[in-house]
Amino acid sequence: MRKKLVLLAVLFTLGISSWAQQSGTKSGKPYSYIIKGGHVIDPKNNINEVMDIAVTAGTRAQAARPEIPARPAQNGRPARPAMPARPAVPATEGKIALVAKSINPDLADQIIDAKGLYVSPGLIDIHVHFFWGHDGSYLKNAKASLPADGFTFRTGVTTVVDAGSPGWRDFELYKKQTIDASQTRVLTMLNIVGTGMDGDGENNIDEMDPQKTAEMAKKYPNDIVGVKLAHFSGRTWVPTDRAIEAGRLANIPIMVDFGSADPFLPLDSLFNVKFRSGDIYTHTFGGNGTDSPNGRESIVDMNGKVKPFVYKARERGVIFDVGFGGASFLYNQGVPAIKAGFYPNTISTDLHTGSMNGPMKTMDNIMGLFMAMGMPLKDVIAASTWNPAKVIKREELGNLSQGSVADIAIFKINEGKFGWPVRGGKFAGTKRLQTEMTLRSGNIVYDLNGIAQPVGPTPAASR
Repeated sequence: MRKKLVLLAVLFTLGISSWAQQSGTKSGKPYSYIIKGGHVIDPKNNINEVMDIAVTAGTRAQAARPEIPARPAQNGRPARPAMPARPAVPATEGKIALVAKSINPDLADQIIDAKGLYVSPGLIDIHVHFFWGHDGSYLKNAKASLPADGFTFRTGVTTVVDAGSPGWRDFELYKKQTIDASQTRVLTMLNIVGTGMDGDGENNIDEMDPQKTAEMAKKYPNDIVGVKLAHFSGRTWVPTDRAIEAGRLANIPIMVDFGSADPFLPLDSLFNVKFRSGDIYTHTFGGNGTDSPNGRESIVDMNGKVKPFVYKARERGVIFDVGFGGASFLYNQGVPAIKAGFYPNTISTDLHTGSMNGPMKTMDNIMGLFMAMGMPLKDVIAASTWNPAKVIKREELGNLSQGSVADIAIFKINEGKFGWPVRGGKFAGTKRLQTEMTLRSGNIVYDLNGIAQPVGPTPAASR
């Protein structure tokens, strides 16, 4: 019993030590980490070359703690001294301290060896569903949504935008349950439907309240970055108009995910009449993929040409988002569009349990697909970092500027024979992205191959 208590004490001490290392309290040197020798791609600052990056680590918030009285030794437990009360300690953000050709490694607590790897700002996925829980249905407080931290850092993602899982009625539950409980930075597009994505109410026009949606958005401007219209089936513009009105009142963009209509609502009208500059069309490479007038219109015609009104919309400032999802990327839409140079403004996953084990898989996987289709790596990185930061009006994110929060992704490009199955076909390629490391606020939150750790001793030969 005593041995178990000693072991627990040791593990507790090691845990405190590990946290202290993560929070940058080790040595008093100027930098917590220097990322050494990586190929840095920072679209905001037009960096696309081998550079070093020095960062300082942030500290995690600590809740207030009341005074804990001393406990005498009893029943085999050791005595514990009294612990004074502690006030709440807010979190601090780790920062990008320096980006330069060569930084003296002696100035950092630890070196991250990024030679042969690519370094970018932390990825921003602006279409996910993270209202995870058990008491709701579909993508609202239900099991089809996901807990953020388990599905972000391992793919280089440090910031997400939930695309309409909560509405104004349950946003505050979502904030408590997901936003405030996640190390991932979680932002939200508030559903125009007050009850959110419960699977039943998304066609309920009576629940589409622009005033109450805007009021909630203005109450939580640090968390709510847009308004979402999703899955409405019916041939009326009322839902779109109400979402746009909410966006206007709160001065934030809207994101539209059309359902279906017979005949479909024309995308030319959505893009070039209804939308304002900065409004977002998601599932860009989806639709019915045919010449049928019913369902949901696609952006590429049956001759493989991007429709002229789509280019016009881009010139007007309409944002085209991937929103890959379970079946929202069609071969006969995505492949010809990319080959024609029509690249998405933003790459996103539409991550939930229904998409993660299908063709979509992960953010870095679909970034690899766009590379395979011919989108240059620097443009893929821009569509996954700086572009979404601008779209959601969070330009402090998605870049590696000195003084910016140290959200960083490090990737390896594997070479071989790879395939990306999509709806209606399969695309082959020779390069695939693999996330090696992710830093969130200057702290290492994912390290696949231990590139920040010293090499351990060689095991003794067995006899």
